[in-house]
Amino acid sequence: MSQSTDQSPDRPAGRTVPTSADVARLAGVSRATVSYVLNNTSAVRISEPTRRRVREAAEELGYVPHAAARSLRAGHSRMVLMPSSHVPVGPLYSQFFNDLQWELRRLDYTVVQYGSVGLEGDDAARAWAELRPVAVITAGEVDLTPAGVQLLKRSGARAVFTYGTHRVEGAHAVIMAQDRVGEVATAHLVEGGRRRIGVVVPEEQGLAMFSAPRLDGARRAVEGTGATVVPLPLRYEEESAEALAGRWRELGLDGVFAYNDEYAMLLMRALQDAGISVPEETAVIGADDLLLGRLLRPRLSTVQIDMVVGRELAELVDRAVREPDDPPRARTLLDSRVVRRESS
Repeated sequence: MSQSTDQSPDRPAGRTVPTSADVARLAGVSRATVSYVLNNTSAVRISEPTRRRVREAAEELGYVPHAAARSLRAGHSRMVLMPSSHVPVGPLYSQFFNDLQWELRRLDYTVVQYGSVGLEGDDAARAWAELRPVAVITAGEVDLTPAGVQLLKRSGARAVFTYGTHRVEGAHAVIMAQDRVGEVATAHLVEGGRRRIGVVVPEEQGLAMFSAPRLDGARRAVEGTGATVVPLPLRYEEESAEALAGRWRELGLDGVFAYNDEYAMLLMRALQDAGISVPEETAVIGADDLLLGRLLRPRLSTVQIDMVVGRELAELVDRAVREPDDPPRARTLLDSRVVRRESS
């Protein structure tokens, strides 16, 4: 006896998978209408009562559109791949990436975070390409090359975005002016009369793409002023902060740009525990303008960073997907200003 064509190796015997035809019958509409509604097609006008009836029928039957079939019809997927293991950490950036995912979903994209631990360069691009995303947004330390960008595009990616401090040939670039953060923070300390300024360089993996340009900006800020900059490697641990505070007077520092507010709060507490007064003996400034910094005593000075909002980047991605032949563009979408409080 031949096997029924209604069953397949991944379909349990006796259980029927609902189809769009089932949804159409239950809702009393055509299969085309079901497709338009469930794929959020805006080019076809469908009344809200009909849309509601289709969605209710799909929910009742447990019907979910088949992503592969949908991609086949459209000629491309709706998947935006975001390599997650290389995304920078911190409240400011976490909120940005959350907003970005919500906005992409609003534009009917499926966001997939890809764990890329252990993958670098073209090997990472090859692994991402296997999933056939329509767009890739990479932020972090993966050294994406022009060859990797072309590999992704040959595999169906209509847009590749790098979100970082430099651009890669063939990819759209959203450039963060991280050097400006270090420059304005250090210039603030110099203007306050500080002449030997420490700059915290976090030792945590994944932060070099931010800390290196911030240090460069700090060095630029002291040029011609007679002030000097001293790099300060620091782990985000109490023990590391205590050890640094114990050497503070030996280092002769009278100001510190502590990379961001989290490191600034960690270090300021260690300095105070070591008997070093803030700001009298040492001025402290962070970055990101976190609420917790305003609750400290003394209140923490900071650099307020105006980042691109998630909606803006999502719309850039959508435009690039719809117009894949447009040449790659670079946009700088970050500005910085000092918020002076009691710690400096």
